[in-house]
Amino acid sequence: MLYLSREDIKKVITMKEIIASVKNAFEMVAEDTVDIPLRVKIPAPKTEGEFLFMPAYAESLDAAAVKVINIFSKNIEKGLISAPAQTMLIDGKTGYVQAILDGNYVTQLRTGASSGVAFELLAKKDAKIGGMIGTGGQAATQLEAMICACDLEEVKVYDLNRERLENFCKTMSEELGHYGTKITPADNADEATENADVFITVTPSPKPVFDGTKIKPGCTISCVGTYEPHKHEMDPAVLPRASKIYCDSVSAALAETGDLLIPMAEGIISEADITGNIGDVSLGKIAGRENDEEILVYETVGVAAQDLCAAKVIYDRAVELGIGLELK
Repeated sequence: MLYLSREDIKKVITMKEIIASVKNAFEMVAEDTVDIPLRVKIPAPKTEGEFLFMPAYAESLDAAAVKVINIFSKNIEKGLISAPAQTMLIDGKTGYVQAILDGNYVTQLRTGASSGVAFELLAKKDAKIGGMIGTGGQAATQLEAMICACDLEEVKVYDLNRERLENFCKTMSEELGHYGTKITPADNADEATENADVFITVTPSPKPVFDGTKIKPGCTISCVGTYEPHKHEMDPAVLPRASKIYCDSVSAALAETGDLLIPMAEGIISEADITGNIGDVSLGKIAGRENDEEILVYETVGVAAQDLCAAKVIYDRAVELGIGLELK
């Protein structure tokens, strides 16, 4: 059994490769060729925590995976990660565990790649300006995926914490300098929103973090941060302006995210307004962008097929390159 740390994973895989693996995962979801039960949640009331288990199995890959990601918000007070995670990759022929991967980094990669897939399929071909709100743990891979998927000249980033925002932009400018995209801090949410051709929200906010009336025609929006029914970081005002609404998994999104459930309850949109799964766009089963004026919305809550496909490609590459710690 192989153990793959964050540093090991960085050595063996690129964002472009993760985007391709996640696109494959979404196509498998659309074709119903991967078994992905809804995540299992077990509350831990004493510590105000929650245990989450996300299994997936694909016969075509001869592989299964289980991600254990536990939400303990009070960990921050102890200097610990609030959502520790590990991903197990399992041989589909024998049932043996092949690898344990740093689940936090796999989650960051595959979640960033989800936006990358959406932008590859839905963004205007001449998209030049990106916008992003949020600089937390998922933000770095979201930013890289946006830049990797589109040939952007500039990305404007906003966060309520100015010091964290400036440090994030400085670090990302150094780490992603090879893409040649200018990464700058915005003074407010409107500045990050107004001129964006591609736009990401990646926050845990229970209320909208941008003004939906400021989204310009032709923009593609990826809403990433909200997976709870009582939270909605997306401003519902953008939904009546959107030509199409896509999800990584419509069934999962309608079970989990307030970004859609709250405006549906308020009568702003209905289930009929949801166009379908992003995997169906990739497979050519439903339409994607049809003109440069359409505002397109992508809602992602994350599905275990992403973890499975990402873990499989990472593991295969690690074995090929001889990277990782062999556990006896």
